[in-house]
Amino acid sequence: MKCLCIICEGYTEVGFVKELLVPHLKAFGIEAYATRLKTREGQHGGGNVSVPRLAKHICNVYDERFTGFITTLVDYYGFKNINGRTKKQLEQAILDEAQKLTTRNLEAYRVRPYVQMHEFEALLFSDISKFERLGDSWNNKSQTRLQRICDDFKSKTPEDINNSAQTAPSKRLHAIFPGYSKIDDGPLIAKDIGLDTIRSKCPLFDKWIGELEKLK
Repeated sequence: MKCLCIICEGYTEVGFVKELLVPHLKAFGIEAYATRLKTREGQHGGGNVSVPRLAKHICNVYDERFTGFITTLVDYYGFKNINGRTKKQLEQAILDEAQKLTTRNLEAYRVRPYVQMHEFEALLFSDISKFERLGDSWNNKSQTRLQRICDDFKSKTPEDINNSAQTAPSKRLHAIFPGYSKIDDGPLIAKDIGLDTIRSKCPLFDKWIGELEKLK
């Protein structure tokens, strides 16, 4: 089994990795596990994602005689130092910075930074019927509001819904379902949707998973 460390932005992403990615990747001979991104003080927590923070966390994992692979699961719009860089440029910057900081000779092929263009909740729009898990909050009105969002992006994908800080998927969901919990509800709704459906609707995410399946 090959070992894969997935550095996540927060609790929600960790839950998603445990619920969907760990069992899926195991079938490909990959023992994956999730770890949350550390703050400057050494504590764990999401938000304020930056290239230096990610690079330092990668080095902390790698410098402990790690012999597996490392990837990241962070949100492009959550970066505080984008500085006009594209997704691809940010991913390369993370790798470059990690190679500067590591106390070992960091083998680049072992580190596969992945920056999502969308926050986690965008994936949940792959099948809005699964929001029925939210119980009484799931009604004709909430279904109509969710469908209207999907219709607005019909010619695109759920990955395009995160088009501004004010209209991010989580903001839209909280407006429809005030009781929605990112940490508790998000990963379980994603599990109800299923990885195959999410991959079929989200091409960037699908490409990342495909690359992880081929790790050697």
